Amino acid sequence: MRHRKHRFTLGVHKEHREAMLASLATAIIEHGRIKTTLTKAKGLRPFIEKLITYAKKAQGAEPARAVHLRRLCIAKLKGDKDSAKKLFTERVAEFATRQGGYTRIYKIGQRAGDAAEVALIEFVGKDDAPYAHPPRKAPKAKKAKTTEAVTAEAVAQ
Repeated sequence: MRHRKHRFTLGVHKEHREAMLASLATAIIEHGRIKTTLTKAKGLRPFIEKLITYAKKAQGAEPARAVHLRRLCIAKLKGDKDSAKKLFTERVAEFATRQGGYTRIYKIGQRAGDAAEVALIEFVGKDDAPYAHPPRKAPKAKKAKTTEAVTAEAVAQ
């Protein structure tokens, strides 16, 4: 059975998908934000957030564990040591106090050539407050018919 096996396959084979996500992750680490299709952005979000979690765990870990986490990150980035170094030294400070939700996706319309949904994915700044959902309105209570209204309806008929 295939229950709970969904992932963003992006219409390509596993090797191609891994290389594509590594390339997108490298770009977002270098530039802070990138423009891509909405589906790729949604697929990139869990990938890059796991790498940021590795970097956060390495901050307070013993040296052997920190090296292990850095090597895991380099493996996910397909050997790009420069991006891993930038993530572990510079970018991780932005997320030290956040408990997740390191990226934000904005929908920005459709691409002219093929009408694909385009999105902007960016890192959330350290000063940005987490999104607060607006308070829900209480459901309106249904009005109960009073005995006067019921008797008036009966008399009218």
